[in-house]
Amino acid sequence: MIILALDSSASLCAAAFYDATNGTALGRVVEDIGRGHAERMMAVIEAARLEAGMALKEIDRIAVTIGPGSFTGIRVGVATARGLALALGRPSVGVTTLEALAASAETANTAIMAVLDARRDEVFAQVFATDGTPLTDPAALSVAGAADLAARHDACLIGSGSPLVASLMGQPERVISEAGTVEIVDVARIGAEKTASAPPAPLYLRSPDAKPQEAYLLARQERLAQ
Repeated sequence: MIILALDSSASLCAAAFYDATNGTALGRVVEDIGRGHAERMMAVIEAARLEAGMALKEIDRIAVTIGPGSFTGIRVGVATARGLALALGRPSVGVTTLEALAASAETANTAIMAVLDARRDEVFAQVFATDGTPLTDPAALSVAGAADLAARHDACLIGSGSPLVASLMGQPERVISEAGTVEIVDVARIGAEKTASAPPAPLYLRSPDAKPQEAYLLARQERLAQ
């Protein structure tokens, strides 16, 4: 099975062509662009396709990160995946950034809590067993709430929010990585194992930080009412 994996959930714009049968990345392109994913995504996909030496019609499935993460980036990735899936007649699946982070952790017999810094003294967090099975639902938590969750599951920590949680716990040794972005090959591998059912949809755990100005909202409401 050939997987096309996409990620634009944070600062990276990434694509990979992955042979799930052999567990091999055929083409992998990652650009750290910060913003502007909509302008770069198709070019990144094309670069990965050329590196893989294959046509888009040869892929069997599309996997895309669905969040939590950048609201705009997530929308770009999901829209691209769904558009390509429709055009190619292929299934598409969503992979959360938290499960992709947890998949990159190498632990022996310890639960893993993927935790992303959500700012405003909050984190996005989820606990997984060593085999990747979710033990909790993804959630937006206070740092204190995440620390309590990690303690209850005796979990090691991975992700950009790990230092915040570990510091509050007074246990910096729990942190195994402070990575704030996912590895695109992990997204592909997880996507290959999922059951393709409904098209992927963004996973938003809280409202966006940026809100339209009140004057703009009032003007827009007046126009709609006319």
